[in-house]
Amino acid sequence: MGVPVSRRGVLRGALLAAGGAGAGVFGTTVLPRWFGWDQPPVTGGYAAAADNLDAVAHPEVPVRYYVQTTEPVVAFTFDDGPGPQWTPMVLDILERERVPATFFMVGRQLAAHADLVRGRLAGHEVGNHSWGHEDLATLDLAQIRANLGRTHEMIRDVTGQAPTLLRPPFGHLGGSTLLAADAMGYDVVLWSYAMHERRYRDDPGAQVRDVVDNVRPGAIILAHDLGDERRLVTIRGLSAMIAGLRARGFRFATVSQLVSGAAAPGTPPPGGRS
Repeated sequence: MGVPVSRRGVLRGALLAAGGAGAGVFGTTVLPRWFGWDQPPVTGGYAAAADNLDAVAHPEVPVRYYVQTTEPVVAFTFDDGPGPQWTPMVLDILERERVPATFFMVGRQLAAHADLVRGRLAGHEVGNHSWGHEDLATLDLAQIRANLGRTHEMIRDVTGQAPTLLRPPFGHLGGSTLLAADAMGYDVVLWSYAMHERRYRDDPGAQVRDVVDNVRPGAIILAHDLGDERRLVTIRGLSAMIAGLRARGFRFATVSQLVSGAAAPGTPPPGGRS
């Protein structure tokens, strides 16, 4: 069972978020200077894309930060890859630990590094994270659909499976992003716990303890498999995080398994290379 947010609520949150660059839909309560006076642009940016409402196919687009459940199941997610530095390391660990995960891939990265993941994603899930990690909230509907569509086709070509999940880069949501997600049949996935890669850059043990002590049932955990060296704090501690959560009785799932409850009572292991 998920925690969807109504379209009206999310669009309102997107408008409120226009005053700053927070890491999520409701990351700021600063009102944009045009709020209540001048009309915002309706074809892009943080606007509600009101001139494109004829594109709406459903009454709401699910936007999930976590899944409401009492089952001790969590989902690891990895953003921005694939890349030659960290993605193979992450896949090796997940395969060894028999843990499924969801990778929100950047289309341009996948085009350049398809061989890194081809045949290694059985048991895992791949979601759409834009073509080049653009801030989708600054684009209009046509631009977003072209961007996500290009990435969608790349994911389908490489993995053989069409993605059903979207994570907008930076967690930024504008109205046009929601309309594009609606038109493409995507659920939007954000997160309830993010790795503190800067805070624990030189202390993997502290990052492990923070995850193990603070993650709750139904959590969607944000990590990265591409970036600078501070991201290694997650990878160096990943096996210990998995062990610590297992000691607390947790199981692991892809995001879609978490939403559907398919991960209970057991955790389907990744299939490794095919």
